[in-house]
Amino acid sequence: MVSIGKSVKIRNVLNSVLFSLLSIFISILIAVIFVMWSKGNGFIESFKLLITSFWEGSFGNIFSLSETLVYATIYMFTGLAHLVAFKTNLFNIGVEGQFTVGMLAAVIVGTIPNIPFLIHIVLIFLSGILSGALWAFIPAVLKVKLNSNEVVNTIMMNFISLHMLNLFVGTFLKEPGYDSSYSILQSVMLPKIFSEPSSRANYGLFLGILVVGFIYLFMNRTRGGYELRSVGYNKYASEYGGINIRKSIVLSMVISGIIAGLGGAVFVSGVQHRIPKLNNFLNYGFDGIAVALVARNNPIFIIITSILFGALNASSLELQFNGIPKDIVFLVQAVIIIFISGEYLFKYVLDKFRKGGSK
Repeated sequence: MVSIGKSVKIRNVLNSVLFSLLSIFISILIAVIFVMWSKGNGFIESFKLLITSFWEGSFGNIFSLSETLVYATIYMFTGLAHLVAFKTNLFNIGVEGQFTVGMLAAVIVGTIPNIPFLIHIVLIFLSGILSGALWAFIPAVLKVKLNSNEVVNTIMMNFISLHMLNLFVGTFLKEPGYDSSYSILQSVMLPKIFSEPSSRANYGLFLGILVVGFIYLFMNRTRGGYELRSVGYNKYASEYGGINIRKSIVLSMVISGIIAGLGGAVFVSGVQHRIPKLNNFLNYGFDGIAVALVARNNPIFIIITSILFGALNASSLELQFNGIPKDIVFLVQAVIIIFISGEYLFKYVLDKFRKGGSK
């Protein structure tokens, strides 16, 4: 029975992977059609141009690879943050806001002088963790105490975080002559992976991979992770089995906020080093929704899908250089999401067809 269960699980994983690959392939074919329309070329020529542009813009040289890894690092944190909430059947739209307050906290701590490097970098990460956790804890408590919708609450928290960041950057943290905050101290900037001066890829990538591994073990090898997954499957059955649903909801949201806040701190310490006044969201938190969906809510797949979405974003400059609108990137992402989201409908129709044929 155990071997049968494992084989079924492996088959389901393979089916999910194949469906994801199919959605990516179809999205590229659709993108080729738009390239044909915009460039006036044939299908084969447009296909080669699109694939070459994607490859050269994301992996073709050290700078392109570096930019891909920069985006991938960010998406590991934001995608994983959404995944944890999804596991408990929660929709944490507030990952964007939790990422934002993580950035703000990191800049505040990162500008404090005369702190030893190791202690300082740990404090930067802790500031992001605590701020993200707090930003997620508030809507979590509102949900379990007042049964209010976490989607609405987290969206409102996003706007609060945006305006709070602009308030700090425009007053206490504003560097004279700049419309941005002070830069964090050079001594607490994360080391670069590549020696090329223009490279921005940093050791935050390895921290992201470690966090992915930790969440995988937590979700699949601990009682706490089992309880979160159980509540996501069926909260009523979980409550009947003795699981505290309210505790699981709060824990899931807080862990999600911790990961998002840490991602904001890593972004500041490894890439941005300062934060400008924002007219709108950076959208890394919102992009994380797509990353988690394509990863099929599997923590290990988060690494692969983060690199995929990182490569798509990094290739936008190369696409424009070759006369292809950068909106092709968003088109590919959108088609992938549509196909992934429509899988459940596909399975429903297929089941109906099979049942009808068996009569």
